[in-house]
Amino acid sequence: MSTLDATVYESSSLQGSYAWTDTLKGIQYGPGCLETALPKFLGVLGAKKALIVTSKSLVQKTDVIKRVEAVLVKHDAYGGLFWEIGEHAPVAGIHAAVKLFKEAKADVIVAVGGGSPIDASKAILYYVQQERGGPTPKQIAIPTTLSAAEYTIGAGYTDENGVKTAVSSQELAPAAIILDAQLTLSTPDRLWLSTGIKALDHAVEHLYRPLTPPPMKYLCYAAIQELFKYLPLTKADPQDVAVRQKLQLASWMSLWPKRPERYAALGLSHSIGHKIGAAYGIPHGITSCITLASVVAVMAENASDEDKEWLSDTLFYLRKPSTGSREKDILALSTAIQELIDSLDLKCTLSQYKVPKEDLPQIAEKSLGRPNDPLHPRIVNLLEALY
Repeated sequence: MSTLDATVYESSSLQGSYAWTDTLKGIQYGPGCLETALPKFLGVLGAKKALIVTSKSLVQKTDVIKRVEAVLVKHDAYGGLFWEIGEHAPVAGIHAAVKLFKEAKADVIVAVGGGSPIDASKAILYYVQQERGGPTPKQIAIPTTLSAAEYTIGAGYTDENGVKTAVSSQELAPAAIILDAQLTLSTPDRLWLSTGIKALDHAVEHLYRPLTPPPMKYLCYAAIQELFKYLPLTKADPQDVAVRQKLQLASWMSLWPKRPERYAALGLSHSIGHKIGAAYGIPHGITSCITLASVVAVMAENASDEDKEWLSDTLFYLRKPSTGSREKDILALSTAIQELIDSLDLKCTLSQYKVPKEDLPQIAEKSLGRPNDPLHPRIVNLLEALY
């Protein structure tokens, strides 16, 4: 099915459903909340021994992991540290972490970092459950970027051939999330800002994703408004913790937890991002910097009337006047997104990441999800314009 084929679904504005994930027990947010939130959630989950899963950079270049370790040691819950999780979560690291999880006799993972360690932790717990049987162990997520992996049930990782793959289950969703903006202060500026664009990508694509209920779409409007306001402010003053906390809340609104009827890419921008990210070594956030504005422009031509209305109304929340035409309003949104990306010094191209030009037709076909999609020539042209 084409990512843009909305004719299969009834209007999501008039009928639908909403359910919260079975797994999530709580989210605590606020600067400095780690010291109280982590022991609280360990108690809620009845967890005794935690394995920290994180990235090499957080271990070697920051004090974030030492702070998490200190809390676990204080409460006699420290079970070890695994930091061999790379960009896009290669499966070799996941298997090594499964081994350590069992050796440490851990019963919970504390995932610290961006989308890679959080998604990898879901995959680790999936493989642990497959080996042991019984209930899936739980994860406490402590994000240090704005990529919002903590709000999904899917675990995206990279197989032995460099292909992005995924597993998904209600049981894989983090059982608790801690949003402590103080822990994000050492996140590199480019990573912080680009994952903010990833959050924007979530919010925008939810406006035309089938089966997204209207209340969630209004949360997405709020997320879009906050991201447009606070990303330039955090670039101007990266040490402003209050702004960083507001951006974490915007990231949460961009991908509000729900029980999906199936796991799938949010829309065409995410679908393209999944196809180019792991295969060509493009970071999660940067894929959205490359694709989002151009995909929104495609929606001006190809979205359903209902989806065009949701997209065009975004201008109101950005305090921008309507052009009087839905299609032109969507193009104005596309322009505003690109201007935001450019102002954050995040403009990127496929050629920068050495994506072979001859691969573009295949990337377009895989992103659309079926051969001979009528939009294929249009998406090839889009990719060529991004080169």
